Amino acid sequence: MTEIYPTIAQCAIVATAFKILLFPAYKSTDFEVHRNWLAITNSLPIWEWYYEKTSEWTLDYPPFFAYFEWILSQVAKLADPAMLRVYNLGYDSWQTVYFQRFTVIATELMLVYALQLFIESSHGVTKRAAQAAAISVFLSPGLLIIDHIHFQYNGAMYGILVLSLVFARHKSGLLVSGLVFAALLCMKHIYLYLAPAYFIYLLRMYCLSSHSIFRIRFLNCVKLGSGILSIFGLAFGPFALKNQIPQILSRLFPFSRGLCHAYWAPNVWAMYSFVDRVLIFVAPRLGLPVKLEAINSVTRGLVGDTAFAVLPEITPRICFALTLIFQAIPLVKLFLCPKWDIFIGAVTLCGYSSFLFGWHVHEKAILLVIIPFSLIALKDRRHLSAFRPLAVSGHVSLFPLLFTPAEFPIKTVYTIFWLVLFLMVFDRTAPASKRPRFFLFDRFTILYITISIPLIIYCSLVHQVIFGKSYEFLPLMFMSSYSAIGVVGSWVGFMVVYFTSDYPELVRS
Repeated sequence: MTEIYPTIAQCAIVATAFKILLFPAYKSTDFEVHRNWLAITNSLPIWEWYYEKTSEWTLDYPPFFAYFEWILSQVAKLADPAMLRVYNLGYDSWQTVYFQRFTVIATELMLVYALQLFIESSHGVTKRAAQAAAISVFLSPGLLIIDHIHFQYNGAMYGILVLSLVFARHKSGLLVSGLVFAALLCMKHIYLYLAPAYFIYLLRMYCLSSHSIFRIRFLNCVKLGSGILSIFGLAFGPFALKNQIPQILSRLFPFSRGLCHAYWAPNVWAMYSFVDRVLIFVAPRLGLPVKLEAINSVTRGLVGDTAFAVLPEITPRICFALTLIFQAIPLVKLFLCPKWDIFIGAVTLCGYSSFLFGWHVHEKAILLVIIPFSLIALKDRRHLSAFRPLAVSGHVSLFPLLFTPAEFPIKTVYTIFWLVLFLMVFDRTAPASKRPRFFLFDRFTILYITISIPLIIYCSLVHQVIFGKSYEFLPLMFMSSYSAIGVVGSWVGFMVVYFTSDYPELVRS
């Protein structure tokens, strides 16, 4: 078949040239976080990695990521040995900046490779749609903002995730898919949110007979179980020998942090917090009690315990229960009808549930939803209609991460260009659906996108002109709450699409 242009490799070359120009751009505290981890893993014995606390940015990722930092540190000493000193806090020589920025680009090749496999695993008409989706993921404003300006290594991590999802497309790759995902969990534990979908899919497709769910494939269970145990043994085994697992877990799951992050992630709790702020002014008229000590809690912009002035407090148990309930709902369909498209849908909905109802969710975690959803967004126009508000709200919600004037035109122009380009391409590429679309949901999408434009202008420019440095929390609150409406609306729309698609196969199952 004739190759479709532009290829993912061609896009990677052009994008790399652009990303190199961003080397001197703003960098967040995450840059110092990863420099410190380079220093910790290079300078200290492995047994001290999860105890070192000279810097406030302690090592709080699983061991495979720590090993990854150690590998990078072996090259870092050639660029600037000073960056590898634990007590050299805040060190950012130009050699250090360029080295760390370059490692993000280099490790992103994992994403390029995974997306190319995704394209090659598609055939016929769907291959053109797969290529459009793959290029949209690689050029995502989310990855540009978070990785190449703000600074993280999400491109490499999501490359491993996409690789695992692609392997799961064929029966011959199911075992490898599970093992790759296990390795990913040992690199970044946020992907635990997607594990229930993997568990159900591998259980039905690899561990149970395709003819009867009551016939167990014991050999497959042994291979998958022993493989996963071996991977976790490689990651955590050395620390288990020194009885350091409790210390690692305390770093990985810090429940002492508050419900909301410093900047509210656009989820249900952002909307809950917004309602609480409004009720502060309405409560006296309604005779509702107001906790005075909580009035400044969710507007202070700090990471800590979040207290509500009027509404009931939310605990980690409530978040966990809601996340589990809304993850379990789509898993029922996956168990009954274990097809690859439904598996990707279940992975996406698990990401939605964890993002919308999780405890102390970071705004950057929206990529857990956007990237897997992108792989099936062009299945038909019903899927695309649910994806549109997510694409807008999810990427716009990342704008407050870059608050410096120099980066304003970069994030705004790039995101708008990406949205216009790919939503137009998607609209032309997505085939008509076999079932009718939702008129009201389509109108909601149009209205939502229309309102978002003046809101972005106000929050980014007008507010500062009118109020100066007063009421600094208002733009963040408006942006987060409005983005939350888009994410929640997209979630509801996709839930409907998910459960009304493939209906004949589900009935037969």
